[in-house]
Amino acid sequence: MSEHEFTLTFALAAPDADMDALVERLGEAGCDDAVVGVGRRGWLALGFTRQAEGAARAVGSAIADVRRAVPDATLIEAAPDLVGLSDVAALLRVTRQNARKLVVDCDALAPPPVHEGRPTLWRLAKLLGWLRSEKGYAVSEELIELAGITMQINLAIGSRDADAAAQREIIALLS
Repeated sequence: MSEHEFTLTFALAAPDADMDALVERLGEAGCDDAVVGVGRRGWLALGFTRQAEGAARAVGSAIADVRRAVPDATLIEAAPDLVGLSDVAALLRVTRQNARKLVVDCDALAPPPVHEGRPTLWRLAKLLGWLRSEKGYAVSEELIELAGITMQINLAIGSRDADAAAQREIIALLS
């Protein structure tokens, strides 16, 4: 079993819920391996450090545990997924300047960012895979797996708002 660190953020159906009772229910439902953040009204963020056979199982079981404790909560984000250079540096345990050289100031064509601006954001899974294959950087398989599953969860979350007909037209344009 491996240890997986990730964050799940939920929107609460009842923004004025009793947070102390909610934290108790989360603990009883199996979320005793998470740091619970309730600082933003109507939101619940859980920073998990979960032991499991694989990232998908770790994240999936955490989502199920939260849903058991707070059935009307809506998952709005799983992390790590979208990252800036500072996030990349922290995950790789290098300086921000080193991360910039690895990703931006290099000869190899890095994966395109999801957002170009301040900050510029990349999908962590794509960036890690590229760093490993193109730059020969030592990246743990567990982190690549975790980034992949959180990316897939966030893509699924984003698809909630998608118009099926518009998506078919867009996919046809992109193929």
